[in-house]
Amino acid sequence: MKITEDMTIAQIMQVKPEAVEVFAQKGMGCIGCVIAKGETLKEAVMVHGLNLQELLDELNKDVGE
Repeated sequence: MKITEDMTIAQIMQVKPEAVEVFAQKGMGCIGCVIAKGETLKEAVMVHGLNLQELLDELNKDVGE
């Protein structure tokens, strides 16, 4: 499943558990954050000042459609 900007952080971590490592490397403490259940990836990158496309590319490495 491809990760999209409209998925919540919790959905991403459920679909691709290794995303936790990517989030941690970017300074995103998503695994312990209660907001992760309702915050989309797009919203999270705005809060953390990250580049959405770069993060999507990294999260979607080796992910089939």
